[in-house]
Amino acid sequence: MHRKKNRPDKKQELPPGCRGRVWIDGSEGTFLGYGRAVLLGRIREYGSITKAARSMGMSYRHAWELADSMNRQAGQPLVGTSTGGRGGGGAYVTSEGERAEKLFWQFYEDFQEFLRKEDRKLKAFGKIMTNRKEL
Repeated sequence: MHRKKNRPDKKQELPPGCRGRVWIDGSEGTFLGYGRAVLLGRIREYGSITKAARSMGMSYRHAWELADSMNRQAGQPLVGTSTGGRGGGGAYVTSEGERAEKLFWQFYEDFQEFLRKEDRKLKAFGKIMTNRKEL
């Protein structure tokens, strides 16, 4: 089952305005960003890196590398794995991972509010410019 991403289709034309991306850097570069936060949520939802990756249209290897990168950069692992057992292995988001995911989404929402505020300023400036008479 593929889920629709919560972002505009790259082919879709967006109206002019303020846009931006936000991420938290760590010792190896990106520690946590939009895609990694979605990945954490999907691992929590599906209990599997494979299923989480598939739901995002991402390879297992890439998802594993992202989870491994977050784990290496965090003070405590964000994603844990279990092996064997009757149903096979799986993956889970640790309590530290849940805290990191929640923090990111709060940070992301604050950033989106900032962009909306700046976009309103830009649009007000645009109205001034379009109402200006030519000299």
